[in-house]
Amino acid sequence: LVDFSGPADLNTLLPTPMDEAALIARWAACPSSLAYGAGTIDTDTFLTAFKQAWQIPLPPPALLAAWQSWVRGWLPGAEALLDDLRPRYRLAALSNSNAAHWERLTDLGVVGAFDPAIGSQQTGVRKPDPAIYRLALDRIGVSAPQVLFFDDSLANVEAARALGFSAVQVDG
Repeated sequence: LVDFSGPADLNTLLPTPMDEAALIARWAACPSSLAYGAGTIDTDTFLTAFKQAWQIPLPPPALLAAWQSWVRGWLPGAEALLDDLRPRYRLAALSNSNAAHWERLTDLGVVGAFDPAIGSQQTGVRKPDPAIYRLALDRIGVSAPQVLFFDDSLANVEAARALGFSAVQVDG
C-alpha cells in the first residue's frame, strides 16, 4: 500500500554499492535494524549502530532524514481501494516497522487508515514470529480464520497460514 524505496536508497548511501539481493539479505539479518524494528532499541542507538555497521558517512540527523524519506507515500490507488473496502470490512494493519518510519506513516495518514494499525516496534516482536500474529488477533478480537492477510513477504504469509489465517502474497 505504501511506496517504500529503502533498499535502493540505502544503496546510494553505502561507500560501495551492493547487489540488491545481497543488500536485502544483509538488511534482513542486521542486528540493529531487527532490534529497532522490534522496538528494543531507541532511534539514537539504532542510528549510531546502523551507521557504524554499514559505514554510512552521514551524521545521525542526516541519516535519520534519509531513513524517513524512504517511506514515500501511498501507492497509486491504495487509498481508494481502502475507501472501497472500509464499508464492508474491518481494516487492520500489521507492519514490520520502526519508530522513525511509523512517524512518517502517521504523518502520511497511513496509520489512521486502519483500526487498528499495529507496528512491530510497539510489540517487541516482528513478523514472521507467531507471537505478533497472536497479539494482532487479540487486539482486533477475531480468530485467525476470520482474517484475510496480505503481505509482500512469503515468509510472513506462510507464518500467517500456519496459524490459520487466509493469507496472500502481494507485490505492492
